[in-house]
Amino acid sequence: MKKTVLSVTAVVIILAISCQDAKKPNTGTSKLESFADSLFQASIDSAQIAGASILVYQNGETILKKSYGYAILELSVPMPDDGIFDIGSVTKQFTAAAILKLVEAKKLSLDDDFTDYLPFDTKGRKITIAQLLDHTSGLASDLAEGVRGDMLANQGLPHNAIAKMFILKDFMFEPGEALIYNNNAYQFLGLIIEKVSGQTYEDYLKNTFFDPLGMSSTYYGSNIDVTENKVNGYSYSPSGLQQQGFLNYNVPYSAGALSSSTEDLLTWMTALHQGKVLSDGYYQSMVTPRQLNDGSKLNYAKALNNYSDFGKHRIGHGGTIDGFSADTRYYPQEDLYIICLLNTVGPKRANLLADEITWEILDKKMPENRALDIEPALLEGLYTGPTRGNYADSIQVKSIAGGIIIQKLKSNKIDTLKTYIGNNTWAEGNNRIIIKNNEYRDIQRAAYYILNKRVE
Repeated sequence: MKKTVLSVTAVVIILAISCQDAKKPNTGTSKLESFADSLFQASIDSAQIAGASILVYQNGETILKKSYGYAILELSVPMPDDGIFDIGSVTKQFTAAAILKLVEAKKLSLDDDFTDYLPFDTKGRKITIAQLLDHTSGLASDLAEGVRGDMLANQGLPHNAIAKMFILKDFMFEPGEALIYNNNAYQFLGLIIEKVSGQTYEDYLKNTFFDPLGMSSTYYGSNIDVTENKVNGYSYSPSGLQQQGFLNYNVPYSAGALSSSTEDLLTWMTALHQGKVLSDGYYQSMVTPRQLNDGSKLNYAKALNNYSDFGKHRIGHGGTIDGFSADTRYYPQEDLYIICLLNTVGPKRANLLADEITWEILDKKMPENRALDIEPALLEGLYTGPTRGNYADSIQVKSIAGGIIIQKLKSNKIDTLKTYIGNNTWAEGNNRIIIKNNEYRDIQRAAYYILNKRVE
């Protein structure tokens, strides 16, 4: 009898202890969270970033959502969970989707010459709306001397003055012959959206995307409005972090003027990739890269990169603007979304920190180096052609024992091409360099440069 009483007592005690344990909060930290804590804190402690927000979402579940550092350094205000950041060129995918919605409504066509909607001297060339969307237009991207400074200083300058301020220089290349990233092309797209829709760019995005999707933390940037949870931006310098300078948001306009949060960007990305923004045909148009005139395949579609990221299929886009850095990426096969936002521009960009998070989750497959099957000496020479910001960039190619070195003449930087993957092609991370037929082709996520060998 005594044994039975003791057993019952023991059971009661065990149950009581179990109930107490059940009331204790689960304070366990996942391996990914511990990794992220260390990664971001190291950048904050070294004064390389002021603050950050990271969101990782996979298979319908949030597996990491956290903020670090400071929203306002001057007052030591911690970064809120739902901080709002300027997102720079992540804006472009909203612009591209807006154009595709208008195409879907049969209000314009991707094959239309953009001068059907905007007065602009293309010097006899046809430039399609599709070519504006994937940076293959060849349009010059320079503003008249002193104009950018005037625009930055004049908050009242309207965005629709932009088109009148471009220098009508020669084209960088003929339409469709290369891909050189062009913010001005996306500013033109914003003006086309306003012309065709009869609404301001800001109102069209709000009415078409933000309100229907419940994106209450996404809006056109402002230096006047007081917005809850909007964080300050900073820039890195060796002497310490500095406040961002004044930004007139009408300068980046439809190429980079939006602000948003990690939660809102997740709402947008999941809606876009799950067919809730565009019908399937137009979604495929948005994410599928076209080809250059010579049939070369691009890694850039319509404001979205689409390529093999060290063996993993990745769709996404980043952005950098005064005081802020952003990165958004989606891995379809793994159903993985990663969004990283920083309120600092410096050596630690959002894409670099997002890379670290990515390869903590996924397996990274490096390209395999092969033995050279070509004669490097035959590739030697000076190659020239347009690249971003340069009408005539120059690269000197020289052969060494068993390989190639390249020297970029503007920077005097010398690199050795280390990973040969066959067919006159070298891998530089995810980029590819092809040297053959008297051409030097540099293929990146958002670039396809073609430099021609100078023949003496």
